[in-house]
Amino acid sequence: MMNLALMLTYNHRLISTAAILDVFESVNNMYAANQQAPFFNIQLVLPDQEGVDILPHYGRYATVALRDAVKPELVLIPAFIAGDVDTAIAANSTLIPWIRQQHHAGAEIASFCTGAFLLAATGLLDGKPATTHMNACTAFANHFPDVLLQPDRVLTASSGIFTSGGATSTFHLLLHLVEKHCGQDMSVKAAKLFAIDMDRETQSYFGMFLPEKKHTDPLISEVQQRMEACFQEARNVESFMENIPASRRNFVRRFKQATGITPIEYLQKTRIEAAKKMLEQTSNSILAVMLDCGYNDIKAFRKVFRKEVGLTPTEYRVKFAGSRNANTSLALEM
Repeated sequence: MMNLALMLTYNHRLISTAAILDVFESVNNMYAANQQAPFFNIQLVLPDQEGVDILPHYGRYATVALRDAVKPELVLIPAFIAGDVDTAIAANSTLIPWIRQQHHAGAEIASFCTGAFLLAATGLLDGKPATTHMNACTAFANHFPDVLLQPDRVLTASSGIFTSGGATSTFHLLLHLVEKHCGQDMSVKAAKLFAIDMDRETQSYFGMFLPEKKHTDPLISEVQQRMEACFQEARNVESFMENIPASRRNFVRRFKQATGITPIEYLQKTRIEAAKKMLEQTSNSILAVMLDCGYNDIKAFRKVFRKEVGLTPTEYRVKFAGSRNANTSLALEM
């Protein structure tokens, strides 16, 4: 029997822990259906004894403080509730040396979605690939520059360290772990049970551009407002720098320090986000969408869109246009 330690971190997302428990319990049930002993011994580990009394009750699972945990072979770190990452890491600081100790003792470590922030705080991800929720990637990169962040990846695996992307990417990492320890047949059965497509390799098309606006640089805030209001007409980034009391070099430095990305990247992401909304909400042609977003070269637009989103504009519309697209397709078939 393989010992699992699911960390019940402070501010963890219930849906994340529920998904993890559901998959491993379902695998145990499939073993039981074949008159075999459960494969996984699941224990819930809390930062301290006080947490055993105040955190949610998880039924029949053993809930223990760090000092009472049975030596795990696999440590699982769930996602955090959206909020202040620094505060979340500080609240779970007692887990950091413990996680490092378990890995040095031979345990595998897996984080799910924004749980990667706590895993990265241990230093175990330095120099290794990692992924997290698409919308948290900029913050992650700023916090942990020594980690080889791969924003588009659904999951990463390196030297017994695993990470997954956002939300449903959790299931892809869980299936990967099931296949690694229980075999492909069990992984396929679990995939069918939870209706998970096993061949998804990117999460880029789920991302949304949520620019950083909580900084304290009023000059950069003014330029951000200009970009978001006039991105369609602007020829280039310099168009937004008119009457800005700063050299280009100083402006670019301040912009990246405030937002985490360069002005050119900001303008490009703003335009692509607008294009995505048009593709979702209108029946405008790809050419019309391109022009409305400030591009004038269809080949360049398709290239930039695919690089940012992971799909062509047409593929994106098919995937996300919803019932409007389905009704259009039906009409064409009739």
